[in-house]
Amino acid sequence: MVTAAGLEAAYASCERIARSHYENFPVASVFLPRHMRRHVAAVYAFARTADDFADEGDTVSAERIGLLDGWSGRLARAVDGGAQQDVQPGEPAETLAIFAALGVTIRECALPPELLAALISAFKQDVHVHRYRTWDALFDYARRSANPVGRLVLRIAGHRTQTLDGWSDAICTALQFTNFWQDVHVDYARGRVYLPQVELTQRGGSEDDVRPGSAVLAEALREAAGRTRQLFLAGRPLCDALHGRLRYELRATWLGGVRILDRLEQQVADRDTGRPALGLADAPWFAWRMITWVPR
Repeated sequence: MVTAAGLEAAYASCERIARSHYENFPVASVFLPRHMRRHVAAVYAFARTADDFADEGDTVSAERIGLLDGWSGRLARAVDGGAQQDVQPGEPAETLAIFAALGVTIRECALPPELLAALISAFKQDVHVHRYRTWDALFDYARRSANPVGRLVLRIAGHRTQTLDGWSDAICTALQFTNFWQDVHVDYARGRVYLPQVELTQRGGSEDDVRPGSAVLAEALREAAGRTRQLFLAGRPLCDALHGRLRYELRATWLGGVRILDRLEQQVADRDTGRPALGLADAPWFAWRMITWVPR
């Protein structure tokens, strides 16, 4: 049984994990209602650590799958309320903290375990699948790797409707796709190509065109960015459907994704091969857009 002090320490550990990882978009930011932050941090720490397993440097695939299987087992025990009953010798304190916090979050927020399990299935796919031939295949991956996060945040906030879920899915998929196009060269150097191969082949190109300065890649990225923008627009009503501070968290996240997409499209037009990113110089733009936001 975890003591009250132990549980506070567990959540604090999850919040440190959330703060220590670079992300384009805020995790448990100041906009998020205070009562949600610890729960969002627990979910994030669970997902971030599992994602790291899938990308474990030079670790062989079988070992990565083994780590993720162990994470699945831990999740099942946390759902059953037994995450602390089978501590293994030498197990990292961070692991114990994550599942101590996550188990409480699952029960207090009535989180569907299948959403957390879907994330692990996507991370397992990352171990073996490094190319996507079609958009349908990429959307299926995002359905498990990105969309559960948005739905979990909605559940933590107490929302459980298909309409909100649909808008959330559109935004989460758009955010993940934006990250893929933003990191297209970085991912390629690591042996991954998320840009659907059909976008290259139908332009007479191939994977060899995923390189700086490629006209084929530029055309493919313009198409990919256009599809992604439609997803952002499809999900925008979510930013107005909720109330309180969560509304502003969603608006800031939506604006951040669109801002990077704008920058990506401009860089493609300018034949700039740098990585589009946000910085302090974007703060005035964000402030103005938040102040002048008009619900649609």
